[in-house]
Amino acid sequence: MTDINTRALDRELKRGSAELLILSVLEARPRHGYDLSKLIQAQSGGVLTFHIDSLYPLLYRLEERGWIKGMWVEKPDERRRRLYQVTAEGRRVLAQQKKTWAAFVEAVRRVTGGEHA
Repeated sequence: MTDINTRALDRELKRGSAELLILSVLEARPRHGYDLSKLIQAQSGGVLTFHIDSLYPLLYRLEERGWIKGMWVEKPDERRRRLYQVTAEGRRVLAQQKKTWAAFVEAVRRVTGGEHA
């Protein structure tokens, strides 16, 4: 596979897992968009990064679907920031997505020889 194809595959895998990643991080507690981005990058060892120009449209879509809820928070001497939290529907979707991804990863592992029969 060429470097170009590898980058395209990486991009597609990230796009396909973005909702799962965001919902998983928000499952623990509400967070700001910037915090989400930094936590995903840190927890993935720098492999997964979300740039602001792609993160916020994703957060808006998740909010429109009712999977997360955003609220404006103002603190003295700080600018207003949006805090996101998972909704009950988002938790249901996350549970299903976790099952789907686990089954997918297991199937790939079997096909690629990661598990011996």
